Amino acid sequence: QIAFMTLTLFPIRLFFAAFMMLLAWPFAFIASMGSDEQELEKPLSWWRKIVDILLKAIMRMMWLAGGFHWINVKGRRALPSEAAILTVAPHSSYFDAIPVTMTFASIVMKAESKDIPVWGTLIKYIRPVFVSRSDQDSRRKTVEEIKRRAQSDGKWPQIMIFPEGTCTNRSCLITFKPGAFIPGVPVQPVVLRYPNKLDTITWTWQGPGALEILWLTLCQFHNSVEIEFLPVYIPSEEERKNPVLYANNVRRVMAEALGVSVTDYTFEDCQLALAEGQLRLPSDTCLLEFAKLVRSLGLKPETLEDDLDKYAASAMKMKKEKVDLKEFSAYLEFPVSHTLESMFALFDENEDGIIDIREFVIALSVVCKPSKTLETIQLAFQLYQSENGTITEEDLAHILKTAMGVSQINVTHLFRAVDEEEKGEITYDDFYRFAELHPHFAEDYLYADQMGAQSGLETSSVSAPNGICTDFSPENTEDKNKPLQKKRN
Repeated sequence: QIAFMTLTLFPIRLFFAAFMMLLAWPFAFIASMGSDEQELEKPLSWWRKIVDILLKAIMRMMWLAGGFHWINVKGRRALPSEAAILTVAPHSSYFDAIPVTMTFASIVMKAESKDIPVWGTLIKYIRPVFVSRSDQDSRRKTVEEIKRRAQSDGKWPQIMIFPEGTCTNRSCLITFKPGAFIPGVPVQPVVLRYPNKLDTITWTWQGPGALEILWLTLCQFHNSVEIEFLPVYIPSEEERKNPVLYANNVRRVMAEALGVSVTDYTFEDCQLALAEGQLRLPSDTCLLEFAKLVRSLGLKPETLEDDLDKYAASAMKMKKEKVDLKEFSAYLEFPVSHTLESMFALFDENEDGIIDIREFVIALSVVCKPSKTLETIQLAFQLYQSENGTITEEDLAHILKTAMGVSQINVTHLFRAVDEEEKGEITYDDFYRFAELHPHFAEDYLYADQMGAQSGLETSSVSAPNGICTDFSPENTEDKNKPLQKKRN
């Protein structure tokens, strides 16, 4: 079918879809000329309403060319005065642009997108909220703009937000980012389904490329899509004060409508689990749990590396001193809470109420820089080294157990390979030179030993049931009553 369609219908569809996009461009360009913020907050003029209808018709013809012969819409779309924000999930494909072109709701987009030829003009027409990567304060400004528009009593167009923040494979709903829920206004959940026998729609960050997805989808005789507008969700007073709670409750409603599970993991957790550094995290690592606790504690991603430098400097002054929960709280400058207690428990080796603060710093470094193994190990050497700049085999075991988030690991083979002169101690320079000569040292000297010892340690490259990573499987969704997994048993 692919071979036949590639030679026959595919080029016709591709040409027609491109033609429709080019046809939409002059209408969008003229309609967006000279528009300022005050004009955008006014009701649409008669000629802009006509342009709206024309553009929606052109976009519908473009999707028709792509094999989306009919679009099944369930439920009623709320008015802007009823729900200023539409939350859409699951986000799994470039074709999720279909509801955007049907509603012409505003979306949150990278600022660079407006400079894309043709497509950038169409994006500007729907008056998106632009996010700038070069602006360090962009996250705060974006949230403030969403809040301003959402609280304008329907003057602005509705904002369509994909709260997962990335594409997934629709097997479950990952953690919703709180941006859509911070304004505390009613939202309308919208769920997407692609009930096709052969799935050529789904795109994830490690999946097929955009061009391959486009090619395979255009080679389908017909592509099905369902858009369901769920009832407007009105937040309680508690949810207005707690955007995370609000987001979780809306996610639960959407998951029930889709008939899928939820997982508390995020895209950043998956990046951590599948990072391409020399140390790939095993499937039983506790660092994913640690990363969730870091977020829950309120450590912000944009300042995490600065926080790491501060905590590392403090840990070096403390040297080998162990701390209790109260001292850990003072060290982090966070009050004692359930989250802090849970984090402390991850590093409480003997359950004696004290932890080695250096282990926290190493774990935080892995979360901050998951693919930069040598930077984390260099920091760890600085924390553990003696006055002459060396560490022992026992120190290396502590470092690598913490960096991989496991309870046991055999480093004897690796340590002896690095310690060529058999001095019983090594420097970071020794380790660095060895790593330069053996970039796959973890596979050759750590994972092989673990497999040989039948410890059950697996690398994260093992394929997972849902195609992302083992800990993301809906069957492994965390039981809230399950005790926390510790780094050591």
